[in-house]
Amino acid sequence: MLAFTETAFSSIAPKRVVLDTNVLVSLYVFADSRFAPLRARIEGGEWQAITNDACRGEFRRVLAYPMFAMTEEQQCDALATYGAHVTHFANPPQGAIAALPRCSDRDDQKFLELARDSTADWLVTADKALLRLARRDRLRGLFRILTPETALAEM
Repeated sequence: MLAFTETAFSSIAPKRVVLDTNVLVSLYVFADSRFAPLRARIEGGEWQAITNDACRGEFRRVLAYPMFAMTEEQQCDALATYGAHVTHFANPPQGAIAALPRCSDRDDQKFLELARDSTADWLVTADKALLRLARRDRLRGLFRILTPETALAEM
């Protein structure tokens, strides 16, 4: 029988996750204590967070919203902290790609596309439009759409 060792654990591939902007705001603006374990999994390497220019750009825009009252320095710090632990995906898939359902919120389609194109395991979100797609089970075989709470419970 094999013993579970740190070496054996480190050979397990990290869960590949795309994080919607609402989750990023919870993690890097409010440091939402409910999601602290999620951030710890990313920063500890258990989860590999994935982004692209479009998704990162949305996070940058949202950080500047007046409702968050963040200084430019605070915005840069949040982006840098996240940027230190995220994998940037820039390569479009080659060949045929799986069709995706259309999200009722067009701004969220980029997260679906990134999850598909980067072969993510999960898209983690609190967005109602994206979560409706998960209930319809139209993404079977591609990736799962999970709330942060569900993602944490799965690990």
